This record gives sequence, structure tokens and C-alpha cells, in this order.
Amino acid sequence: MGTSNSNRDCETIPRLSNHAGSRMATRHISQDDVATVMSYGRTYYVRGAVIYALGRREAEDCRKDGLHPERIEGLQVVCASESNTVITVYRNNDFSSLKRRNNRWSPLNAG
Repeated sequence: MGTSNSNRDCETIPRLSNHAGSRMATRHISQDDVATVMSYGRTYYVRGAVIYALGRREAEDCRKDGLHPERIEGLQVVCASESNTVITVYRNNDFSSLKRRNNRWSPLNAG
């Protein structure tokens, strides 16, 4: 399950990979949008990456702070876990793929 970010410092400009920069340009996503998602979004640790995702609940927090998150609701920011460099950015309102699953086979689980 994701954890909510308590760090609300939207002033910090995230470091971007070349791939992330080109994806952001193609998808009309600004560095401010990415910084907002990284500040307000839920944090997931998935397959060695850190994913920040801004859903409906986090959008409400943005509204309470006077922001207008309509454009960035559903935005997901994938970062390298070691350096927090943004790897890619995309829109997806379905967070089910981010939830923890236990896909490992175990003799105890075998039928």
C-alpha cells in the first residue's frame, strides 16, 4: 500500500533523466507538475523504483492548500530509488498495478 507524503516542498525541482524530459514534453507535463506529485502524491516502492502517484485523495489535499490539481490528477512519476532521479512520467488513474502482491511461490501456498 502506498504511503502519503508529508513533505510539501513543491519548490524543489526534481532531477530528470533524458527519457523523462522527452516524455514530459510529449505529454505536456511541467517540472512544477512533477514536483507537486512528488510532494503530495502517494509513495510506492515497486520493483526497485519509487513511484509517486497523485489520486483523488491527494488532489483534495492540493485543493485544501489552494492548488488546482485537475490537470495532474492520475499523474505517476517513476524515480530511481538510489538517486530519486525521475525516470519517466505518465498518466494512469488505475493504481491497482502499484499495490503490493505476493506472487512468490511457496511450498506452504502450494495446493
